Amino acid sequence: MLKSLYVEGRTPLHAMSVRTKLVMLMAASIVLFFVTSPLALLPVFILCAATYFTLGLPLREAFGRVGWVLFAILILALATLYFDGARQAAAMALRIGAVVFLASAITATTAISAFMDEITILLQPFERAGILRAADVGLALALVIRFVPEILDRYANIREAHRARGLPMRPLTLFAPLIIQTLKDADTIAMAIDARGFRRQ
Repeated sequence: MLKSLYVEGRTPLHAMSVRTKLVMLMAASIVLFFVTSPLALLPVFILCAATYFTLGLPLREAFGRVGWVLFAILILALATLYFDGARQAAAMALRIGAVVFLASAITATTAISAFMDEITILLQPFERAGILRAADVGLALALVIRFVPEILDRYANIREAHRARGLPMRPLTLFAPLIIQTLKDADTIAMAIDARGFRRQ
């Protein structure tokens, strides 16, 4: 099993409160949405990327955490280039890339328990209004963050098993067992949560 997404360190981002990080991420996402100039977005992208890559992660692991997202951004950029031109494609790639690096940096510098506690506190007004249960949402988000490394590790194991058997690397043969194993784990975790009465507290 892979270790947690959290990375020990003493960077300024580690020292920030969870609420400050979440507000910063939300504000950056909103502001960058209205910025259309690639020249203005480029320094923001570089700053967010530098923040992420200086957290102390090995370079391979750092790229591994965001590799699939960056690949998806590349595909979107190529599609935007075809339909809307180079300027729009560059702006879109830099904008989304900056948010991805910032979000990854925040995830890597915040313990899951801190995330869970802060989300629960922030959702208390919705719970008082009867819309949702804050503790359940906090637990769900914590579980998602916690099991991302394990899902990536399981995917790597399935891929290596295919290579060892000389099987072709096809999306269906890779993702089908991954999805089945993940759903089985989800059922097991749900039963464990119910058995401990977390969702009844």
